[in-house]
Amino acid sequence: MDPYRFGYSPMPSRPKLAWPNGARVAVWVCPNIEHYEYLPAEVRIRNPWPRMPHPDVLGYGGRDYGNRVGLWRMFEVLDKHAIRCTVSLSMSVIEMYPEILEAMEARRWEYMSHGYFNSRYHWGYSPEEEREVIEHSKATHLRLTGRRLRGWFSPAVSNTLNTPDLVKEAGLDYFCDFYHDDQPTPIATKHGPLMHVPYTMDINDGIIYRLPIEAEEFAQMIVDHFDTVYREGSENGRVMCIALHPYMMGAPSRLKHLDRALAYIRKHKDAWICTAEEILDWYTENGLKAYQQHLGKEA
Repeated sequence: MDPYRFGYSPMPSRPKLAWPNGARVAVWVCPNIEHYEYLPAEVRIRNPWPRMPHPDVLGYGGRDYGNRVGLWRMFEVLDKHAIRCTVSLSMSVIEMYPEILEAMEARRWEYMSHGYFNSRYHWGYSPEEEREVIEHSKATHLRLTGRRLRGWFSPAVSNTLNTPDLVKEAGLDYFCDFYHDDQPTPIATKHGPLMHVPYTMDINDGIIYRLPIEAEEFAQMIVDHFDTVYREGSENGRVMCIALHPYMMGAPSRLKHLDRALAYIRKHKDAWICTAEEILDWYTENGLKAYQQHLGKEA
């Protein structure tokens, strides 16, 4: 991460950020709906599959399960709690699986690009290669939804030093590649400021693969995280992202724990359940100017 892309500001000294209707915390739920190639076309800095030689049938099958079965279970729980999501989307998904696009469109979900395949990492990409993927994502999104793509999150967090510049150059409005704050942040690029909407690697069910925890503990992490930012949000508004993967929390043994955590959050009327674009637009209109002035005084 380039530390010169955003100024430092300790949270206690910032101007108060107020969310709509006095909400303490803006909560956005982000399913990562991804496609992994059975036989990866690119194997560069890191092998996309843990087992060699390819194909890694075990790895592929687990992830394919998410799109075939797990996602449809997650739809039921998210619908139950009236949660409209912003999807971290491998853009190939909506080309390959029109049924998934139809289901998401029926729910009025938003999409930010998570690259084209989640098995093609951007580490080591030249600016031209990375620009090509961003432009392909824009074109695919526009063609299949009729809407302009607004957000970017690099596949498998494989961003480069050029990513913010290229995302801004492409005309996108926000990205989620940094994990440095509980509020939106303006990011400096060669083409003007780009907004960062807080994503999470902490409240992210991917940690079930990486750490010795399971869904019940992960759901408690969601509740505990929410309790903290909800309390802090009485003084200054916070953002909470809940990052999910259909092949993880869409598993039969895990779904009830996601249901429990979302039900707990829904009990709090002054929690704003929203999307990434809603956070971006509200903050840009109501919080950004005060924060920029604050940075100028601190400089």
